[in-house]
Amino acid sequence: MSEIRSKAREPLSVVRVQRATMQEDVYRQAKELILNGDLAPGQSITIQWLADAFGVSAMPVREAILRLTAEKALTVVAGRSLGIPHLTRERLADLTRTRLEIEGLAVSWAAPNLQPATLARLDELVEEMDNIKPNKEARKIYLRANRALHFEIYQASGSETLFGIIETLWLQVSPYFNLLQERGNFVVSNKHHRILVDALRSGDRDGAVRAVQADIGDAADILETIL
Repeated sequence: MSEIRSKAREPLSVVRVQRATMQEDVYRQAKELILNGDLAPGQSITIQWLADAFGVSAMPVREAILRLTAEKALTVVAGRSLGIPHLTRERLADLTRTRLEIEGLAVSWAAPNLQPATLARLDELVEEMDNIKPNKEARKIYLRANRALHFEIYQASGSETLFGIIETLWLQVSPYFNLLQERGNFVVSNKHHRILVDALRSGDRDGAVRAVQADIGDAADILETIL
């Protein structure tokens, strides 16, 4: 129990929310913690801890937790503590098959829509991931930049429906990206990112799709050995 409490006190990046949009903001902020890998497998939090972090009452946090539980992004791990659901090999395989198709489709749709400013932003993110210093913050920085790069591209698909499906898939798998750093996947993954961005810049739609699918597949292969 003392270990759970100590983990719950670890600093997370949150923003105090405004009353007018409280319920949606709490949900969105909690969702961001998961999508960015700030809440890792094995780490636990409580409703009260989140309420204190966001500066709100427990009620909007409970509502956010209900939504995230329904989306299979959170689960009760012990007593009142919440955490990332256990990921089985079978579930990983199912998510991977779906991601290969859905995220490949998003890249294909995004390819003709990417503007020079977005491509420049993607270059910056690839460079940022290449230049991350090996310290205790490296994993957090990489995971945020990785998510930003993928979602910049998926947003350019122009489909809110497709983007929403991808968000739901990432809610279920992205916390496990925390486990990839020690296996060297971050370096390999960023090579795929560079190929992906170069293909998008040159108009090679098929090459871009192959690059994002290789990125997804390599990460899944490593996660399977861990699980």
